Amino acid sequence: MNNINQYYRSPDKSLWKGPLSNIDSPNQYWHECIQLHLDGLKNFNSKNLNSDIGLLGYASDEGVRRNNGRQGAINGPKAVREQLGKLPVRFSEKKVTDYGDVLCSENNMEVTQNVFSDIVKEIIESGQLSIGIGGGHDLAYGHFCGIQKALHKENISKIGILNFDAHFDLRTPLKNANSGTPFYQILDEFGSLVKYLVLGIQKSSNSDMLYKNASDFGVNYIPIEECTLTNIMTVFKIIDDYFKDCDYLYVSVDLDGFASSIAPGVSAPGPFGFSIDFFMLVFEYLLKTKNIIAIDVVELNPNYDIDSTTAKLAAQIIDIAVTK
Repeated sequence: MNNINQYYRSPDKSLWKGPLSNIDSPNQYWHECIQLHLDGLKNFNSKNLNSDIGLLGYASDEGVRRNNGRQGAINGPKAVREQLGKLPVRFSEKKVTDYGDVLCSENNMEVTQNVFSDIVKEIIESGQLSIGIGGGHDLAYGHFCGIQKALHKENISKIGILNFDAHFDLRTPLKNANSGTPFYQILDEFGSLVKYLVLGIQKSSNSDMLYKNASDFGVNYIPIEECTLTNIMTVFKIIDDYFKDCDYLYVSVDLDGFASSIAPGVSAPGPFGFSIDFFMLVFEYLLKTKNIIAIDVVELNPNYDIDSTTAKLAAQIIDIAVTK
């Protein structure tokens, strides 16, 4: 196997730029407060990590390529950092660390996912909220494996997964896994440990077989037609009831769950999707009421973005997660 260091890149300080604070009021912006993990993979152990929140990029769109999607999400983590650096700080009492990127060397996505999971394990074991930045949605399999590795010694009941997405991502892997298979892999491998709920499912984005897979796995979902402000209390109740026996919640945000008018820079754009208001109400409700252990924002494709609109959306979602 390739040298494991080929699958990792330390954080790049040059990506963290923004307005400069006044001398009498320092550290007003993300780029001035972010901590960088510059030790590479050596000494990457939970005992050596000192932070409240860990950012880890998944600089790969190999899963998108395998899924015949439009490539470019490999540069998603870079674009998000460039936008995060400009944001004002609202987390002065928290330490946020950039742990760099996991890379896909020689198209070996499986090793990439495993390296991602190993780093996430250390981040979570050190007591940090893990925030993944994609990259393709195949990140989710690596992220969940990292969560499971970190928690396997705990006496937990179940781990909930809430996915904001137009797609189930429950495709059965054929030759190999891809960006459309991560939650099938998770449920197939850890089924008794997992409860999976998808918000925003669109009929035009899912075949009959995917609905069957969802039914076979006992997956719950809320279609996009019901993801409205007038239905918000029903959505909250479904979330509460569905995850009531879960000890932790992992939240995944696929940016193609938003309409392309809001998020044009994604791997699989569509004309329908969440409104910003609906997403924000649900996301903030989760942050306030659930024991969230990990979050990721995926499928940002800067090649197709307009005025960095989608990158800014991804950055502000992460900012909210950190601030709350």
